Amino acid sequence: MTYKTAFRQVMKDYDQARSQAEEVLEKRKLEAYETVPQLAEIDRTLAKIGMSLAKLALAGDTKSITEAQDEILYLKEIRQTLIKNSVGENFLTKVYRCNTCNDTGFVQGEPGSPQNPCKCLKQRLVNEYYHLSNMKDVLQDENFDTYDYRLFAGEIIPEEGLSPLKNMEMIYGLATDFVSNFDKAFDNLLLWGAPGLGKTFVCHCIAKDLLDAGKTVLYQTVPRLCKVLEDYRFNRDSMADPDEMLTAIDEVDLLILDDLGAEISTSVTSAALFDVINQRLLTRKHTVISTNLPPDALELRYSQRITSRFVGNYKRIKFFGEDVRVKKRYSGVRI
Repeated sequence: MTYKTAFRQVMKDYDQARSQAEEVLEKRKLEAYETVPQLAEIDRTLAKIGMSLAKLALAGDTKSITEAQDEILYLKEIRQTLIKNSVGENFLTKVYRCNTCNDTGFVQGEPGSPQNPCKCLKQRLVNEYYHLSNMKDVLQDENFDTYDYRLFAGEIIPEEGLSPLKNMEMIYGLATDFVSNFDKAFDNLLLWGAPGLGKTFVCHCIAKDLLDAGKTVLYQTVPRLCKVLEDYRFNRDSMADPDEMLTAIDEVDLLILDDLGAEISTSVTSAALFDVINQRLLTRKHTVISTNLPPDALELRYSQRITSRFVGNYKRIKFFGEDVRVKKRYSGVRI
């Protein structure tokens, strides 16, 4: 399922919920009319006045418009009192899952402005995006709230000019800035360093905050991505929906490619990887890539076309220090 498909499915669910609510509302109206016949008469009168307002507005009859509006307010007060005293004040309102948008998914803003997504729709989409991101479970444990510096040494490493601890504090700032400026600046990140230093964890932190903000995020390891791209090229006819993944790769707000360099490198995978990276640059879609390879090794492994994109369009962030996965295993401290 793509993000567009997920959105359409959510809106279809809203349509169904609204139709069911309207059926319930109609049944309750009939029950209320039987209990209090005067309600039916008031509703018919309100409908007639509402229709007449349009004609009065065209005629420019402001005095009659004011009188009609006053009568509407008077009748609504009577109506609400009758409902409250007979069937209960929420009997004709509490039929929707969301009474803010009446199960439309949208609320009207200022007069003349477009409708805005309701909070319930935003939450529904966030839930769908979590599911599609491939990270729903891991992000419960790996996020900025669990970002812990205690595993990183405070001693300065001479060749780096700072300690692993200070470096991770700096990386935390860069990662949070990337999230907070996501809609303001077009940035891409290349996280590199030896295994076990927290690169994937930082990717998860970024993803969690952006998903919570309603952004679309897709996480893929590069070996898995290359397998998908190869299947699309050579086995497309046997795939259930060959365009689903490629559409997501092109269109998600953030694409996270983990473990660059772990894939089996061929001319086909290199060309496909270049197409993904280049297309997202052309459409100004953010990408975060992690790799165990240093920049000079990337230049040897990949074509100049790919590495030039990393040099010119990615902010390169180095991780260094001891393998924190080993420390985690024995200390119980989480990064």
